[in-house]
Amino acid sequence: MNSPTSSGHGAFPATDLMHPPTRREFLSRVGAGLMIWVVLRRDLSGAESESAVKSTYRPELPKDFNAFLSIGEDGRITCFTGKIEMGQGPITSLPQMLADELDAPLDQVDIVMGDTELCPYDQGTWGSLTTRAFGPHWRAAAAEARAVLIELGAVALSVPAARLITRDGMVIDSQNPSRAISYGAITKGKRIERHLSVTPDLKKPSEFKIVGKPLLRRDSRDKVTGKAHFTGDLRLPGMLYAKVLRPPAHGAKLLHVDCSAACSMAGVTVVQQPDLVAVLHAMPDVAEAALDKVKAEFSPSASTLDDRTIYKHLADYRLPARVFSESGDLASGRKAAVKRLDAVYLNAYVAHAAMEPHTALAEVGEKKATVWASTQNPFGAREEIAKALDLPILDVRVITPFVGGGFGGKSANGQAVEAALLSKATGKPVQVMWSREEEFFNDTFRPAAVVNVSAGIDASGRMVLWDYEDRFGGSRGSELIYTVADHRISAVGDFWGPREAHPFAVGAWRAPGCNTNAFARESHVSRLAELAGADPVEFRLRHLSDPRARRVLEAASNAWDWKPAVGSSGRGLGVAIGMDSGTYVATIAEVAVDRSTGHVQVKRVLCAQEMGLVINPEGAKMQMEGCITMGLGYALTEEIHFNAGVIHDTNFDSYDLPRFSWVPKMETILLDAENDPPQGGGEPAIIVMGAVLANAIYDACGARLLELPMTPVRIKNALAKTTPA
Repeated sequence: MNSPTSSGHGAFPATDLMHPPTRREFLSRVGAGLMIWVVLRRDLSGAESESAVKSTYRPELPKDFNAFLSIGEDGRITCFTGKIEMGQGPITSLPQMLADELDAPLDQVDIVMGDTELCPYDQGTWGSLTTRAFGPHWRAAAAEARAVLIELGAVALSVPAARLITRDGMVIDSQNPSRAISYGAITKGKRIERHLSVTPDLKKPSEFKIVGKPLLRRDSRDKVTGKAHFTGDLRLPGMLYAKVLRPPAHGAKLLHVDCSAACSMAGVTVVQQPDLVAVLHAMPDVAEAALDKVKAEFSPSASTLDDRTIYKHLADYRLPARVFSESGDLASGRKAAVKRLDAVYLNAYVAHAAMEPHTALAEVGEKKATVWASTQNPFGAREEIAKALDLPILDVRVITPFVGGGFGGKSANGQAVEAALLSKATGKPVQVMWSREEEFFNDTFRPAAVVNVSAGIDASGRMVLWDYEDRFGGSRGSELIYTVADHRISAVGDFWGPREAHPFAVGAWRAPGCNTNAFARESHVSRLAELAGADPVEFRLRHLSDPRARRVLEAASNAWDWKPAVGSSGRGLGVAIGMDSGTYVATIAEVAVDRSTGHVQVKRVLCAQEMGLVINPEGAKMQMEGCITMGLGYALTEEIHFNAGVIHDTNFDSYDLPRFSWVPKMETILLDAENDPPQGGGEPAIIVMGAVLANAIYDACGARLLELPMTPVRIKNALAKTTPA
């Protein structure tokens, strides 16, 4: 049995992840401490104990705070968040924010993440919302705690509260600093539930001592040494490993199954339910062998689509378009345009391919279920599990250990539901860990998409027409950014579907919609620049009225020492800008193209980012570098090949991810904007990678790629029919 020590992810040092405290046990453990409670307003349709409270339990986000924290007798601070840690870094940045607002030493702060029993409700970890949306509530909880401590300190020290200050976990008499009392001493022997009648102000950036400092991640040592525990590392006494029967194709239906050979194997348990057939054993390799003995007959998939015919299917799919932005009159724009450029941009289905496959460990009793799950959405998982088990939702607990990457793919919780159902059926703890092949098959892919763009410039070289339609890539990131009087931006479908439009499930993929839309928009703008006889940086600045967008582009071009050029210069340089999650990015890339093979070597990438106040600059730069590296994949190689519901790429022998040898020289610039609210940093830098590399490839060799990924074969084909923009 594993007993991972706290790496900032548990409530206390030496917390046993397999035996986490219940809320009652936790309260008794910190009973001699100050509790700053956040009141969750709950729609319980009656009392919490009512069995009717199942999948309808919807706690509203607090109107003031979205977290609570505790200060124990020993002075240690434990903070709680429904957010999870999957490599993006809130395990470090959230304690920075809380410690600074509370005036406490950072090394005195522990954090509990993604435990539905102990943490306040959270909608899920996605959309780069942790810092910009959750952060203000988090800081407010700390500010209230500090104000309460000052009031209590005034009583303990017999000093007016107005004379007191806080520093390093202490309440101090400003006129006589020798008179001070620690936070732990204030709370000793008492549990105080208290709210302030007046909400305290949050600190100004000039008052920060910890926020804004570059810090290494507090989980890094445990992760590189193997000490960190993921769901697949967990064990329970009597635990069974499960292997689930999967169809050979999406849309295939099970007609007949014979499990007799598997049933005859010693120690093997077989579970057959209408939508779930699985074999289980105390050893995973035996469970795998038992699955091989299951004989199943499936109907063929009804789908006739493949990875080439999908684009015509999506282009012809009948669904009303939604207009997201519109101004002027397109007819006037077409009349004013002396040069027109119409194009269709395509991108393939892309897998999440996270390092850790979907995994869950479930222990289900008659009245209570506990599930450890690799999920971005523990509260959503709790709801799905409760519905599947027909349990009151408050009788299901989901605990989220470290998650080995998600990128949107672990918003779905199929593995957690499977583990819970199998644990209920067998009466034993059950672990479900998808194989890499299952991970690819069951993924919710980034959708294939078709983007239609019709644009034009007038005699002065200004854009006067922009008619843009995204079909199934998603509307996010389709904003024009540039000033064009006569424009319309619309979308058909979104990154989540509808499901009927696709041969398999689709969903969010890091910055959903933005990669598709930035590729189409920024490719098209660079082509318009050439049409206007203008340098692509100058052409963009000519159309940018947003000061933040101008600032990042100017910062990037100045840092690069950009020299103007028109059209395909042979230098292999590309530029692209974008905006996501409140953050602006401008990226410049340099590539070399081997004309004989179509191979692209990305030599250098520079990214300037303006994201408001930066909580942890080191963490922000890590995220930018991760985005750049991951972006190489969707831009150059990653795509799912399929036919009639069969996925042909089910491992890394054919699904080609970025490798160390691909990684270019990377430079990151974080622009100072400390007086602006912090914005999202986990996704923005990835959105322009397809576009910036497409523009750089064209500049290098004259081949204009309109489809992602830009594989060597596609580059060679484009070279064979090279024409001016």
